[in-house]
Amino acid sequence: MFVDRIKVFVQAGKGGRGCVSFRREKFVPKGGPDGGDGGRGGDVILLGDRHVDNLTNLFYEPIVRAKNGVHGKGKKMTGSAGADKVVKVPVGTVVYAAEGAERSTFNAQRSTSSVEQLAIGNRQSAISIVDLIRDGQKFVLCRGGAGGKGNVHFKSSRNRAPRQYTEGEEGEEGYFLLELRTIADAGLVGYPNAGKSTLLRKVSAARPKVAAYPFTTLHPIVGVIEFPGYRRATIADIPGLIEGAHRGLGLGHEFLRHITRCRILVFVIDVAGSEGRNPVEDLRNLRREIDLYDPALSSRPWLVVANKMDLPYAKKNLEAVQERFPKTKIIPTSAAKGEGMDALKEALAARITNDKDIVSRGI
Repeated sequence: MFVDRIKVFVQAGKGGRGCVSFRREKFVPKGGPDGGDGGRGGDVILLGDRHVDNLTNLFYEPIVRAKNGVHGKGKKMTGSAGADKVVKVPVGTVVYAAEGAERSTFNAQRSTSSVEQLAIGNRQSAISIVDLIRDGQKFVLCRGGAGGKGNVHFKSSRNRAPRQYTEGEEGEEGYFLLELRTIADAGLVGYPNAGKSTLLRKVSAARPKVAAYPFTTLHPIVGVIEFPGYRRATIADIPGLIEGAHRGLGLGHEFLRHITRCRILVFVIDVAGSEGRNPVEDLRNLRREIDLYDPALSSRPWLVVANKMDLPYAKKNLEAVQERFPKTKIIPTSAAKGEGMDALKEALAARITNDKDIVSRGI
């Protein structure tokens, strides 16, 4: 099971109650108050972990709670703090706090990130809270409540035997939407059955499912490409797009959001037209869908992989694509036969090496 978007309810621990107690010993029969404070409630912490690739763990635990603080005790003993709840999420997870959710006490104003609106379903909206883009990055999603005060804090010259105490504070809680956006140096974008999964198999050690029917790939798969000089890059196989994907057709939004992280877009087209489509129109439509979904994506570096060069009419159609896009880097390949893979690797290595924004990451 692959889960890349899920809504959860999160509740931090409640603080422990303060204690009402008085010192009672053999030779001190009427000692003063000595009730201790309650312990602080546990926090709910999100931890970006590169070894986690989706949000399946939260599918089985949609209600996340931290431990409550322990109540205070006599002899001025403070209760133990509640254990924090650490939730590991994939690197690239964006967290949104649902607005107007019932019982929600989360204070979104403490977030230092910019406010961003996102539709959840058809009615609710969400506020962007944090974007976990680094391995080991931590974020306190909900803070635990403070512990209550024991009666030792209420003694005075006029109140020698106070019986007042305070309850522990409630921990923060709220409904949150967690959304995974795959992080990769390059993303394969194309229509179904264009050969993206086969291409990924040839250039990396990833083993996505390959079959002769559309939408074989149902979720993003990331592979690692090895370059000379101990360099490497990540490449993501994005499920196939269809026309109107920017409007959500064919689960367009579910797939398109994964390429927003990719620094280089690799458009894979069936240059032979084996599916009955025109490769020139395919490339034009893919570029339009990307631009309509997010205009900022159009300005990113991109290249074209003209796949299925081993089939009839491929050479003729390749000339038409080159004529229509003369300034674009076009790499002829045959993923099924492994042809053109070295040229593709060289092109990716050159783009990645020259892109100063790409930081080498160990896998």
